[in-house]
Amino acid sequence: MSLKRYSRLMPVSVAMALTGASTAVHALPSFDQVKTSYRSSDTLLLDRQGQPLQAVRTDKTALRGEWATLPQVSPALRTALLLSEDKRFYEHTGVDWQAVGAAAWGNLWNSRTRGASTVTMQLAGLMDQDLAMPQGGQQSRSVVAKIGQASTAWRLERSWRKDQILEAYLNLVGFRGEVVGISALSARLFHKYPSGLDAEEAAITAALIRSPNAPAARVADRACGVLQEQGLKPDCKTLATYTAQVLASKRNERLNADDQLAPHLGQRLLAVWPARTPRPASITTTLDARLQRFARNTLRQHLRELRDRHVEDGAVIALDNATGEVLAWVGSSGELSQAADVDGVMALRQAGSTLKPFLYQIAIEQRWLTAASILDDSPVGLTTSSGLYIPQNYDHAFKGPVSLRTALGSSLNVPAVRTLVMVTPERFAQRLTALGLPLSHNGDFYGYSLALGSAEVTLASLSNAYRALANGGQYGPWRVQAADANTTSDRQHTNAAPCNAADATHSQAPKPAPSSSAALMNPAAAYIVADVLADREARVPTFGLSNALAARYWAAVKTGTSKDMRDNWCVGFSKRYTVGVWVGNANGDPMWDVSGTTGAAPVWRAVMDELHRRHPDQQASQPPSPPKGLLQQTVHFERNLEPPRNEWFIAGTEQADIRLASQMGAARTLIHAPSDRTIFALDPDIPLQAQKIAFALVPGVSPKWSWRLDGKRLGPATNMKWAMWPGPHLLELVDASNKVMEAVRFEVRGAQVKSKTSTADVRPVRHIGKPATHAQNPSQIK
Repeated sequence: MSLKRYSRLMPVSVAMALTGASTAVHALPSFDQVKTSYRSSDTLLLDRQGQPLQAVRTDKTALRGEWATLPQVSPALRTALLLSEDKRFYEHTGVDWQAVGAAAWGNLWNSRTRGASTVTMQLAGLMDQDLAMPQGGQQSRSVVAKIGQASTAWRLERSWRKDQILEAYLNLVGFRGEVVGISALSARLFHKYPSGLDAEEAAITAALIRSPNAPAARVADRACGVLQEQGLKPDCKTLATYTAQVLASKRNERLNADDQLAPHLGQRLLAVWPARTPRPASITTTLDARLQRFARNTLRQHLRELRDRHVEDGAVIALDNATGEVLAWVGSSGELSQAADVDGVMALRQAGSTLKPFLYQIAIEQRWLTAASILDDSPVGLTTSSGLYIPQNYDHAFKGPVSLRTALGSSLNVPAVRTLVMVTPERFAQRLTALGLPLSHNGDFYGYSLALGSAEVTLASLSNAYRALANGGQYGPWRVQAADANTTSDRQHTNAAPCNAADATHSQAPKPAPSSSAALMNPAAAYIVADVLADREARVPTFGLSNALAARYWAAVKTGTSKDMRDNWCVGFSKRYTVGVWVGNANGDPMWDVSGTTGAAPVWRAVMDELHRRHPDQQASQPPSPPKGLLQQTVHFERNLEPPRNEWFIAGTEQADIRLASQMGAARTLIHAPSDRTIFALDPDIPLQAQKIAFALVPGVSPKWSWRLDGKRLGPATNMKWAMWPGPHLLELVDASNKVMEAVRFEVRGAQVKSKTSTADVRPVRHIGKPATHAQNPSQIK
């Protein structure tokens, strides 16, 4: 703190100092001005109830705490301070002439005495750097500074009360190193508030004022003398040990380590704080401190249990569905992580299967599918610019014909990819971007893998998109700062343009999400998707009946795992709250055998349970009321594919009998395998006769038809294995009159045979000794 912020004090003569006169042109600042202009070196994050969450260091020049009023300072410290620095503080008028005389006499005889500077004079030096005592023995400068201090001290005593002078001094005086003020010193050295300092701690504090950077032994010796002057009988050896311990402390937080609850959010809020706006002493957030602590501790405990599975990082966010207020924001696992500074709530990660609900919602909204529609969960190969895209399910098995409800509830991959063929990647990407997901490319860039979550998203944006589902398709940005226009969400900071110029030339970044509330989804379709996500029986084929997703209240939830087990998600909502959890490794290393129900789901369930425990609702177990335009219909499935049930339909799409379509009539190609233009490579380590290609047909082909390979009949049209032989081949399906009904070309390559076919017309496929499959007609997927 410097008087230059208010006025510049000019040096005065010795005569003026002795007579108490002053020629200073500008008035001294008032006590209230000094106190108001004081700033802690930290900005304090507060929860919605005003409870401290996090202290964030924002001033690197000095370490200061909150302003401490005189009643907040222990009497022991006030006694020790005045005994050490200014015994006649309440008697003099700024200058202690008795101390001045003693100091002069001591200097004359070269004896060591206490300096003559009073607390008021020292305060003058703290308030104006021109009045501070110089370093390095500049005697003439020291005399001038002393005279200026004396004059200013006299003026301070005339305009300020004694208690104000002492209070300002305690808050502005420098201690050891960068520590300024009694609040920072108490927190750093003694880990307590100034009101709790005892006699020994007060003596150490007073000793540090005299010699801030002295060795611990000298500080302890001086502190022992202060205690003895008070008539106490200290154990100076014990005091020396204790002094050495506290001076070695590196702690500088205003809160205990266990009370530092939201470091990532604190850094984020201050990073986006307007440059021209004064840094606040505190920021009130929408977080709930008790929930924040519970979520952090729950995440850490669960990750400790998963240590043997090579997973150390995680993040949690909790949202209020109605307001979008963030109730919990846990950015990392703290000391468990090797990258604790990475904010997992805002880090970009592949979304995995968590995007599927939004895909199916579009198909239902467009009335292309219903929750009872039958989708084919069987091998499929989709031709792309880089070869065939062949999706696999999580368990590498296929369920055959399944309803949309089962496909989404059990998170089957192939039906989702088939649905994306219908919806198109571009339409899907546009919807995801509208929901605030930070896709940096258009749908064509991601292709069909977008159905399985190949795009990178943040936990915050993904959870808020689920919140839109909870709100019947109504999107609104989340909010983390209480009642402040400067609040920002990841929508404003992560919907960036392509990462580099090369990306920009090949892919156009989607438009950002709307900044205010908007109806982005059909409420009836959103309700159906939420109903599926809350259906325990729909999850059975993949997850079984007993898992962490089954809550005692109504809750819609979805898990997701990215490629190579690098990211595991669980995001879901009840009628009142949305919770999102991510676990994985900040460095991108894969986890070991961690699924959606063993990774993120237990943390999701625990946080959601805690929310409902603290805010009980007698109607929590009941599903939300359906919107207009929905009706229920009892459905029966042909061949008892699935048990009869009551199903939700958008009005006009309902049907009672669900029949299987003829796969033969619906297929784009009657030859299911191999796919056209597939290349097979012989493995030299495997006997030639053991390497075979599967010739497969869609169900329904007449047994009177035949296979014909390179113009020669192979046999009846049934699924068969053919021993691979190098060279280009033409496989035909012919009817009883030898009419070609379908044909595919493929090539088998081996080192001993030269290819007779130009590779320019063949699309490469990375399948060694394995047949590939081909997609059905997108318009005929059922």
